[in-house]
Amino acid sequence: MNNITTQGYFIKRLRDCGFIVLKMFHDYSFADPRKWTILLNPKRESVLITCYCNKTDYKEIIFEINDGGNKIPKNYHLSTDSMEVIISFLIKNGISNRVELNDPYNKKI
Repeated sequence: MNNITTQGYFIKRLRDCGFIVLKMFHDYSFADPRKWTILLNPKRESVLITCYCNKTDYKEIIFEINDGGNKIPKNYHLSTDSMEVIISFLIKNGISNRVELNDPYNKKI
């Protein structure tokens, strides 16, 4: 079964939908509720997404989505276990999933 909190699965689903995704960090301490952080669409919207697990409640999943307040409210928290909810949220808030073939970040890194 695929798990939305798994960084590889999350990245694959976003890339399959046309977003550019870079891994940023995934080695937080055991006591830290952050699990991993990625960068979405660098040099365009440059959205940081951080996955939190068990931040305040056991089995709680929260995604912090931050583009500096440009298109999304600063440090926006989205609690979901559905990739469709996240992808819809990004598109509805103007985050492009139309990758240009000549974009230097269009490589799967």
